[in-house]
Amino acid sequence: MAGRRSAGPPADTWDSALSTEEFAAIGGVGFEPVGQVLGTAVFTIEDTGLWDCPGSWSATDDNGTAASSRWTPSLAQQTRAMYTARRTALARAVAECEALGGDGIVGADLRVAEFPAGGTEFTVLGTAVRARSRFRPRTPFTSHLSGQDFAKLLHTGWVPVGLAFGIAFAARHDDWRDSLLGPLTAPTREVDGHTRLIGRVRREARRQLALDTERHGAQGVVVDDVELRVAGSECPGFGAKRDLTAEAVFVGTSITRFGRRGRAAGATPPLTIMRLEREG
Repeated sequence: MAGRRSAGPPADTWDSALSTEEFAAIGGVGFEPVGQVLGTAVFTIEDTGLWDCPGSWSATDDNGTAASSRWTPSLAQQTRAMYTARRTALARAVAECEALGGDGIVGADLRVAEFPAGGTEFTVLGTAVRARSRFRPRTPFTSHLSGQDFAKLLHTGWVPVGLAFGIAFAARHDDWRDSLLGPLTAPTREVDGHTRLIGRVRREARRQLALDTERHGAQGVVVDDVELRVAGSECPGFGAKRDLTAEAVFVGTSITRFGRRGRAAGATPPLTIMRLEREG
């Protein structure tokens, strides 16, 4: 791929991951595909276990900063690794977009899977697009939105800025109340400790997503994917007690308004998290 971001129109031949409907939609708002882009990174992310067993709960942000007074260095390391891996794969896709002379990536699909030779593979696949206009963004935008949703966004006065991530880990040691699950207990009951664990990790991931959106200089974020994974492990030295580790991941596209459309002076800013429903 030759670098031609400022070298006139794209080449006549290109490939893309767009459907026919997506191709027509982006063309209707003044964009055309310049090529398919791929960014990938394979990381070994060690599960180092919990260092404060038995503890209450802990969560960390992408800088490894503790979200509570009791935290585990292992969770901070895992959080940093998860951010680094995703951003590395995304940066490589953006580099391919720039080399093709693109202004942004549409339909960016982030996938995380086990690598056959060991480790975890993080992949970003999408289509680089270029605007048929003399106005160009300083840096390429990235968006998970399909071609149709991308066109809808522009028609309503918004533009994508970049993929935003919110990642949080939390851990909790089961106490005696959580362990009372057996034939003597009521058939239906809430496990309060587990509820608080997943509630806390989801709130922290949402907070990190909002912070990442602010770092982009955007006004809101359209959420694409929400993941929650919970794993249990025995806590050595504390009988049959367990540690539960929860991971929450939010992925979305940060967006901002362009021009003066739809925003009056003193108007209430948009919600931090919005959903864009797909038709059909």
